Amino acid sequence: MHKPHTEAAGAWRSDWSAAQAAAAGREINELKVAPQGVFWTETDPHTARTLLYCYQHSSQSTAVVTPAGFSVRSRVYEYGGASFCLTEQGVVFSNEADQQLYFQAWQGAPQPLTQRPQCRYADVQFDGLTQSLIAIEEEHQAQTVVHRLVSIPLNTQTQTQTQTQTQAQAQTSTTPHVITVINQGSDFYAAPRLSPDGQRLAWIEWQRPDQPWTHSRLLCAQRQADLTWSLPMYMGGTEEEASVQQPLFDAANRLHALNDQHGYWQLWREQTSGCFEPLAGIAADYTGAPWQLGGCNYLALEGLQGGLALNSEPYLISWLQDGRGHLAVYDFAQQRIVQTLAADYSRLRHLALDEQFFYCIAEHAAQGRAVLAIARDSGSVQVLHQLEIGLTAADISTPCSLYFDSAGQRVHSFFYPPCNRHYRLTADERPPLLVFLHGGPTSACYPVFDARIQFWTQRGFAVADLNYRGSTGFGRAYRQHLHQQWGVAEVEDICALVQHLIAQDAVDPKHVCVRGASAGGYSALLAIAASDDFAAAASLYGVSDPQALRQVTHKFEADYLDWLLGSSDAELQARAPLEQVAQMHTPVIFFQGGRDVVVVPEQTQVMVAALREQGVPVDYHLYPDEGHGFRQAQHLAEILELELGFYQRVFEQRSTHLA
Repeated sequence: MHKPHTEAAGAWRSDWSAAQAAAAGREINELKVAPQGVFWTETDPHTARTLLYCYQHSSQSTAVVTPAGFSVRSRVYEYGGASFCLTEQGVVFSNEADQQLYFQAWQGAPQPLTQRPQCRYADVQFDGLTQSLIAIEEEHQAQTVVHRLVSIPLNTQTQTQTQTQTQAQAQTSTTPHVITVINQGSDFYAAPRLSPDGQRLAWIEWQRPDQPWTHSRLLCAQRQADLTWSLPMYMGGTEEEASVQQPLFDAANRLHALNDQHGYWQLWREQTSGCFEPLAGIAADYTGAPWQLGGCNYLALEGLQGGLALNSEPYLISWLQDGRGHLAVYDFAQQRIVQTLAADYSRLRHLALDEQFFYCIAEHAAQGRAVLAIARDSGSVQVLHQLEIGLTAADISTPCSLYFDSAGQRVHSFFYPPCNRHYRLTADERPPLLVFLHGGPTSACYPVFDARIQFWTQRGFAVADLNYRGSTGFGRAYRQHLHQQWGVAEVEDICALVQHLIAQDAVDPKHVCVRGASAGGYSALLAIAASDDFAAAASLYGVSDPQALRQVTHKFEADYLDWLLGSSDAELQARAPLEQVAQMHTPVIFFQGGRDVVVVPEQTQVMVAALREQGVPVDYHLYPDEGHGFRQAQHLAEILELELGFYQRVFEQRSTHLA
């Protein structure tokens, strides 16, 4: 039964609270498989900890692996990823608090492997030939940050004890393990991967001012007789307009990677001639931009798969089409999909396998994020673990994919209509619109369950989740649209999207809001300077002064602003929201973390003061113990409530003024 329509859309009441929406913001981050079980990491906003879980088929049970006092999260490149590794003896992980590597035996407690407080570690690979670990090391020196590939002995307890006995007086060393440098000199490294025979090591590297999604290279070194590594050879990505990611060896020790040299991040493979050539397949991105380490979106399948012919070349692949994810067994020899898998899910990543199952982290438009085991013979799906969301299907707004024209280009968005089983729009009523802007800005939005979006649709808002030009998953050319056009191209897209939805009579033109976090906050602020279509805006730790950001930002993004805006001070100043305050008349609510090192609090405070001086209504909320990207559940819930209250007050004031 629908309630009598006493509340306008935007003020609908919901039993699904902001606290429940924040709780539904749990995340499953990474997945790996070993004979001991299926392992994944999961972040809980209530504790702000990331724990490692293990599922065992034999007992059909899940257990927490990480003990109290530890959290499995790397901060290499600030965005982390690839935070744990499975070895023959146990788990190696990056501990969030001190960023050191710890070894945890299958039945034991974590023991430190590194004690270099100035260093962080990620993307660890187990080297069985030398019983050591290969990892990315990030060293924070006085004036700079240095990255390198290193080798860390795993079984060094005896060696450490001997050193302690013979050097009892020498207690100045800060690390009990001998760390060997494999390669250094490049600005950045990613994805070190060993061949199955242990004789080759591949990795990705790139140099400033490039980003890993603009220009990166694939290299490979050979194991030498003394077990050290040779000088590396370039394998791919040497073209000026190409980036490479996710190197992987198959069982025949052939090297693969995803290379966008032909327009999409597609599969390339090493040939017997030594050349690196594309495998003709689906013309789509198999993955998004590598902001985090450790992604896996394809796997070579050995032997016969589903009765394929002997000359088949089957691979498990995931790819993006119109912003939606797909998963299948694909035969590159026949250039055809052999088996479509998990078709109900709309984003599939972190692929893994064993003899019986394919595994992945899967997301669905109307269900919580899940760990799937997919039978290799039948394709049947078993949900090993699924996050609770607290909403029934009748209360979940599912998105439709739409394209619209902006500045002569075709741009993509997802549209979520308001959805609350107790309410419906009257015949002449149009819902308020909230435009969501993803961060990055070289990132993307996906048609998956997002607790934040459902919070708004439950209350009668329509939400447009925009993949503006520059987003990933639509090919290199679409992604490159932001090159020196940030603050222009995506702002055009925001305004064009609003006009498109108004023209379609899908939303209330008087009640349009725009929100974004980080880079999305920057674009939201510029959108209200460019157009008077917006009733209100929200900036969550958004960039308001690119010049200030350039002075304090971390190494990974140190040259990103030059790529986005140009290197001249004039360009940075011209596209700074702080410089366009005079064009802003829209009320804004700001949320800022006190420990944010990317967008420091002072930057937001200056913007708030400038708007207030201009007479623009502003709310400002500082969270002293949050960083860049809020993680604590109580804060996430409070922000939703404050933002909703802010919009509702603005709507009421506008209605009173218009009356």
